[in-house]
Amino acid sequence: MNFQSMPKTELERLYAELLERYRRFRDLKLNLNMARGKPGSNQLELSVQMLDLVNSSAEMVSETGEDCRNYGGPLGLPEMRRLMAAMMEVPEGNVIIGGNSSLNMMFDTVACGMTHGFSGCAPWGGQKHLKFLCPSPGYDRHFAVTEYFGFELVAVPMTPEGPDMDVVEELVQDSTVKGIWCVPKYQNPTGITFSDEVVRRFAGLKPAAKDFRIFWDNAYCVHDLTEEPDCLLSLWKECEHKGNRNLAFFFASTSKITFPGAGIAAMAAGDDDFKVLKNRYSFQTIGPDKLNQLRHVRFLKNLDGVRAHMARHRALLVPKFETVLNKLNEELSGEGIASWTKPNGGYFISVDVMNGCAKRVVELCGQAGVKLTGAGATYPYGKDPNDCNIRVAPTYPPVQELRQAVDLFCLCVRLAAAEKLLNP
Repeated sequence: MNFQSMPKTELERLYAELLERYRRFRDLKLNLNMARGKPGSNQLELSVQMLDLVNSSAEMVSETGEDCRNYGGPLGLPEMRRLMAAMMEVPEGNVIIGGNSSLNMMFDTVACGMTHGFSGCAPWGGQKHLKFLCPSPGYDRHFAVTEYFGFELVAVPMTPEGPDMDVVEELVQDSTVKGIWCVPKYQNPTGITFSDEVVRRFAGLKPAAKDFRIFWDNAYCVHDLTEEPDCLLSLWKECEHKGNRNLAFFFASTSKITFPGAGIAAMAAGDDDFKVLKNRYSFQTIGPDKLNQLRHVRFLKNLDGVRAHMARHRALLVPKFETVLNKLNEELSGEGIASWTKPNGGYFISVDVMNGCAKRVVELCGQAGVKLTGAGATYPYGKDPNDCNIRVAPTYPPVQELRQAVDLFCLCVRLAAAEKLLNP
């Protein structure tokens, strides 16, 4: 029955039953974690053989004959640049290989804007009252980067097609708006893939600020959960068609392909911005970790190899996502207190509970031993205006633990809703 149409006496009776179930959960003293999108240990095992491919008896030279143990190659091995270019759908010559963290490359790119600027404009650090657009709900670590550098964060509503482009197109007419964060495929946390129309409108943006940039973090470009995955239109090609080659920075990594703590990150930029960043990197390093790049290329080989490897990940992840989605359907469908996404890929399920209840749900789960991402984390400054969105990360716990965690989560969603309705 729908909670909001339930007679008060019946709701009070249900609340008492839910509270008793909750007390029994607390007595179990659980210690489960659905807070962040971490690969499970069985996923990490898929890449362990990679560690044997570059050892003391291995040939440690690249395809060009470069000794990977030595200095050199600040932009990355040619074969690694080629592989990441194929994943990102950008030209190999515009790719820079970083360390293990694409977030680090994003941070450094914002820092470059702060100190040196783009498109011949004054550095962002010398301009006043700057803003950055944040599609919300979105990725908290993106928002934190631009908050750290002092930007005003401006929330942009998400639609089933992607960010609300009417809002974006209006906001970029303000010359103090310098960029927008985007996770275009299987967006964190909604799982939405931007529609062709949204991508084309991004490519055709005419911002007032010449130094406005799209930060296109394609973190889940190969992280499909179905055999008929979502297709994302190439922003690079669309920008070329519109003559906007320097409108966007592109990012990706192998963090959830091989090892999050020892993967490969990459970025790409249009020709003018690439020159700026290439020069910046020449001062940062004489040579990156080419041995790690070498082992990755030998393990993954090419884009087909990446896809085959990701199919093995998919076999491990699908049962976890099905566990969560089936339980949400069983426990919460038709009750009028929650809705959720059903993603075709990525690492998250986005749940909207009844307005004013998300913090309470997270609190109740935490008190009973299940850790969730903090309520509000998916919005700028950690402030969800409706206090309703919760990001659920099914990937890390084993399925048996996940069942317990989702049972408790659904119970807490119902308990918080009943509390809210009984004490408006």
